[in-house]
Amino acid sequence: MKKNLLIFMLSAMSVYCNAQSSFQYGIIPSINIIKKFPKNWSANFKAESRQSIYNQKLKYDYLLTDFSLVVTKRIAANTTVGGGYLLRAEDGEFENRTIQQISFSKKYSGFRMAHRVMTDQTFAKNSKPELRLRYRISSEIPLEGQSLDVKEFYLKINNEYLNSWQGDEYDLEIRGVALLGYSVSTVNDLEIGVDYRLDSFIDGDPRNRIWLSINFFHSLESK
Repeated sequence: MKKNLLIFMLSAMSVYCNAQSSFQYGIIPSINIIKKFPKNWSANFKAESRQSIYNQKLKYDYLLTDFSLVVTKRIAANTTVGGGYLLRAEDGEFENRTIQQISFSKKYSGFRMAHRVMTDQTFAKNSKPELRLRYRISSEIPLEGQSLDVKEFYLKINNEYLNSWQGDEYDLEIRGVALLGYSVSTVNDLEIGVDYRLDSFIDGDPRNRIWLSINFFHSLESK
């Protein structure tokens, strides 16, 4: 985890030293509904909205809304596979995205670490299909003991790399996320923090997007 964060910081510093960066600030609230099924199946429905507050000037701008459903199955003690679908509403048009993923997780003394490899394919009416390959490493750290209990805080840190191909164009996006979470009850969690995204730095001026991320999770059964 430390190695990935160091690579991310060095990449960001290199970008600042060699190109003119643009900045965008906004908020990304989301609601997640989680349901577990027999035989190690589970489903996560997510609704997420993206809204800009500053983009080279102070101005509010609604950007898009995503609705997604991802179904996963645990195939081993620390391994899950899954797939899903995302519908994006943006500028009065719709994009369709198919998703495939595999995740590995392991518990250590005082925290849990997870790795996720994901591929997705996005299709829109007026643009070429976009294919992406994503890798994310994440860590969840209880702040009040060795395990997370109800009415306790936790820290979640993510580092993700997204490779994108659209026609003859390739881009790499790097994400760093730090969230403070709180276990509200046996079925509800709330997270708030910073989501930083860097892209467009390979063949052009880099774009920096900094979002206030607010995530609410509701499970349809107790933990």
